[in-house]
Amino acid sequence: MILTGRAGLVALVCTLPVALSPWPATAFAVLAALLVIAVALDVALAASPRRLACSRSGDTTARLGQPVEAVLHVENAGGRTFRGRIRDAWSPSARAEPRSHAVTIPAGQRVQLVSALRPVRRGDQQSAVITARSVGPLGLAGRQSSHRVPWQIRILPPFLSRKHLPSRLAKLRDIEGLLPVLIRGQGTEFDSLREYVVGDDVRSIDWRATARRADVVVRTWRPERDRRVVIVLDTGRTSAGRVGVDPTAGDPGGWPRLDWSMDAALLLAALASRAGDHVDFLAHDRVLRAGVFNASRTEVLAQLVNAMAPLQPALVESDAAAMVSAVLRRVRRRALVVLLTDLNASALDEGLMGVLPQLSAHHQVLLAAVADPRVDRLAAGRADAAEVYDAAAAERSRNDRRAIAARLRRAGVDVVDAPPEELAPALADHYLAMKATGKL
Repeated sequence: MILTGRAGLVALVCTLPVALSPWPATAFAVLAALLVIAVALDVALAASPRRLACSRSGDTTARLGQPVEAVLHVENAGGRTFRGRIRDAWSPSARAEPRSHAVTIPAGQRVQLVSALRPVRRGDQQSAVITARSVGPLGLAGRQSSHRVPWQIRILPPFLSRKHLPSRLAKLRDIEGLLPVLIRGQGTEFDSLREYVVGDDVRSIDWRATARRADVVVRTWRPERDRRVVIVLDTGRTSAGRVGVDPTAGDPGGWPRLDWSMDAALLLAALASRAGDHVDFLAHDRVLRAGVFNASRTEVLAQLVNAMAPLQPALVESDAAAMVSAVLRRVRRRALVVLLTDLNASALDEGLMGVLPQLSAHHQVLLAAVADPRVDRLAAGRADAAEVYDAAAAERSRNDRRAIAARLRRAGVDVVDAPPEELAPALADHYLAMKATGKL
């Protein structure tokens, strides 16, 4: 049983005759008895909320930042008209509106209630209980019960870097050769022969063809297709730091590094699959959190987005040895391994630097990291003593970052270190440069 605000208001009004009556005790007893009878009668006449049959329909996936509708179907299987409110509860991060629905459902009828969700977090949004509150004809009291009708909506990464894809595909077409370009290097395929022009590398001269044609002829090459690109996403503690600005909500606290890395990984995967390469994916900290292997080029992006959606940063130190072992165990053929992690000197020294030679001996390794733009802003501060100290700390952080990047490059690892909004296009450009120079 539940009491409404109207019951409280009636009880308040009843205090007036009690106060004015010459026999206040008698008046109180009579009015209280009448109110109890009215409440009991209202509860008895209210429709039973347990007789409601609930089911769900609607979308099961949506991109972060986009609204999604959750549809609740409610059928009154009882013999009385249901009057009251129904609340379809979701987690606070789902931002469901409205919070409750005022409904009148005649016996045997069915209504459809729509809640608009505007999630602010990526991952799986689970529905909570449905609470139905039935009010009697007097509006004083009623009945309430809860129903569990499970429903899940997976909120996918928004893939904001998709806007960079057309321009990078245009560069890819230039590289692959609507007009073949002369490139040399390991990992390229012979394309055609053409006449020598000033500036061509003499090492590309085809001497047999030159002898046959009595003219200097050079070989042209095109980047190999059907290569393998392995994207490794570090979901350890360093991925939890928030940097930049959350582009889906305008939150100055920013996105976690993990989300920026996901966005860069999606652009790279889309570009590599269009280039004819195979893309595999691992998310790892101390254990393997997600993986996509041997997906077709047409399905890889959808599978990546679905695998990334429930991932959250794990507040543990990543096990670099286990991560490298997972890559070596699953990828035998030489591949481009893209590590999306942080250029944190202490974390890399204690983990990745010790096992990196095992990985680079079998694969081409590229490390991509999200730089925090706040460090650059702090390094420029000189207004007072506090800002000078902040600037000194920021400059030291930048020097440590440059030093670890230099050590990685000396170890044969390519490094892409860019601010959050620039990481995805910078990583895509580096991949295209490797294609153009025959490193891939």
